[in-house]
Amino acid sequence: MAIKENLLDHLESLGLIAQVSSRADLENHLSGGARTVYCGFDPTADSLHIGNLVPLFALRRFQMAGHTPILLVGGATGMIGDPGGRTTERELKSAETVKNFVVKIREQASRFLDFDGGDNSAIVVDNADWTEKLTVVDYLRDIGKHFSVNAMVQKETVRRRLQDDESGISYTEFSYMILQSYDFVVLNRDYACTIQMGGSDQWGNITSGIDLVRRMNSQQAFGITYPLITSSDGTKFGKSMGNAPWIDPKKTSPYRFYQFWRNCADADVTHYLRIFTFLEAIEIDEVQAAQEADPGKRQGQIKLAQEVTRLVHGEEGVDAAERISQALFANQLAQLSEEDLGQLALDGLPSSVLDEDDMGLLAALVNSGLAVTPRGEVTVGQARKLVQSNAVSLNGEKITDAEYDLTKDAALFGRYYILQKGKKNHHLLILNQD
Repeated sequence: MAIKENLLDHLESLGLIAQVSSRADLENHLSGGARTVYCGFDPTADSLHIGNLVPLFALRRFQMAGHTPILLVGGATGMIGDPGGRTTERELKSAETVKNFVVKIREQASRFLDFDGGDNSAIVVDNADWTEKLTVVDYLRDIGKHFSVNAMVQKETVRRRLQDDESGISYTEFSYMILQSYDFVVLNRDYACTIQMGGSDQWGNITSGIDLVRRMNSQQAFGITYPLITSSDGTKFGKSMGNAPWIDPKKTSPYRFYQFWRNCADADVTHYLRIFTFLEAIEIDEVQAAQEADPGKRQGQIKLAQEVTRLVHGEEGVDAAERISQALFANQLAQLSEEDLGQLALDGLPSSVLDEDDMGLLAALVNSGLAVTPRGEVTVGQARKLVQSNAVSLNGEKITDAEYDLTKDAALFGRYYILQKGKKNHHLLILNQD
């Protein structure tokens, strides 16, 4: 999909613009030829999460419109910590930890941009490459002199922290704005980058960078922010559906990732389709119409889950997620591969470890928490009652013998048992092989 219309109008139609500096000038700037835009990602963890897809996909849209995206990994700023969106100071990570995070995040983020795009191939940079070369005196004399403390304390992120008498703000975090602004100066000087993109909480840092580019490079620069993504009930994106999934499949399995999108609210589907997929507007309208005609089929959620999972985990990730979903829903557990069960063990189902000296079915029902009474108590008596009432299955087979023992031969791939109560309550037992 190539973006042929006015890019700012396109981003606005998707709900991806909160603030724009000098909009008329920026529109003229973008229409005058290929430009370079950057967005920074601080390595605060060893993986990106789904919230990071918003700026990553926005960069991709710039590239689809013919512009060059720069993905900046904050090897230096990640050592400091952005005070934006925080009420307390971040825990500072060691230099070695941050460097390890940088390597992982660079690899993850790189998957979403085209690095073989000819004249507008994507670029990845690390701000540690230039920040670590600065001496303290150079930093204060050549960069810091352009910043007014009076103006800095008026920035929303700083002002909010200063108003909190208990936490306040350290000089370390206070200096973050200067370092981020200097990133823009370097990228403008070395890559002719004229546009910075970030979340709406970054507006103060971005405008400071625009001003520093003007002062140090005598160049006009621009800023764009995207809004905080929220669900229809006003909660922060991801929070209403549990912890926001990670991009790393070792932290959030493709199945769990798929289910996150599959379970979003009806009122959020169209909004998320616009932001987190690259479907044409007409196709999104068709999905929305089908969703409204028969909400029970959840066609919007299914399409959303398929598209985002495909972008992040590829076709294999979609296939595995749908195979696992179908196997659990239709009780066709024989379809599950060993890799599928590994995903379920990671985060797909409630799970527990089963020791070989305690392989009784009743004990498994109790230890799994499935044998819960209407009063909320977990008892052996309730476990026995479930078995006798034909409500318990093991690996897809009904078990009616309360004295049944789980054997190693019965384990899927010699290690896994899926214990089931009724149709919807599953628990994964993992045989302890230590």
